[in-house]
Amino acid sequence: MSFKLAAFADEAQGSLEGQIKALKRNGIECLEIRGVDGENVSDITPKKAEEIRKRLDENNIRVWSIGSPYGKIGITEDFESHLDKFKRGLETAQILGAKNIRLFSFYIPVGEYDKYREEVMKRLYCFVRSAKGSNITLCHENEKGIYGDTGERCLEIHRSIPELRAVFDPANFIQCGEDTIRAWQMISPYVKYMHIKDAKPDGFVVPAGKGAGNIHYLLSRYKNPVLTIEPHLSVFEGFDKLEGENKSIPMYHYPSSDIAFDTAVNSLKELLKENEKWIG
Repeated sequence: MSFKLAAFADEAQGSLEGQIKALKRNGIECLEIRGVDGENVSDITPKKAEEIRKRLDENNIRVWSIGSPYGKIGITEDFESHLDKFKRGLETAQILGAKNIRLFSFYIPVGEYDKYREEVMKRLYCFVRSAKGSNITLCHENEKGIYGDTGERCLEIHRSIPELRAVFDPANFIQCGEDTIRAWQMISPYVKYMHIKDAKPDGFVVPAGKGAGNIHYLLSRYKNPVLTIEPHLSVFEGFDKLEGENKSIPMYHYPSSDIAFDTAVNSLKELLKENEKWIG
């Protein structure tokens, strides 16, 4: 099977030009856009999106997914304004040519998952309903502290709202005490794509294949065309804003964010060679 690689290039450089250089340096043709020129992708204007699209087109780079923060608010926080922001994000995705939007299932007070289940599903369905007819796939990512943090609750989400696909993040499952093979066996039928991020059992993030994520196993069973590299090997620009209190602290240290990014890419390429898969 031939894979295309995508990446969160904001982990290499905050500027668009720096991200383009990082992607081209590593032979990556797809971007999962999250932060650019000091702004989160959910905050950029249509004009800014047009400018970004133009520069990416000039460099033969396409936006694979919007790495959005939608659904990354507390379940008791105001949702109407958040939904309005999501609807603007659909317009941004259309301008950028993205076919996917990554989102989350809301932070839940500890131990109160059952209490807020109905509200979570209601809000997620509002996202799906708003995106209907857009030709954009909404993809839920498992994340520590949100409703869909375990394999069981992710499965519950996808069975309840089958239009919502999954982004499978091994490191995030590890940080929730989940076995990634078990989680994969539960939700793999719903997986649209995977984030390549690995972690030790204590939650510290490491290059792919160096942790407890069972990345070899996952790659041997992954059948989709795109893999997104999400390094988290350095504390990059905007890291604190993205992670909030759920910090995926890197275990290793690198001289620069560019070097950390390149290390993450090369680690995945080595694993693909070991699995007798190749990058097309």
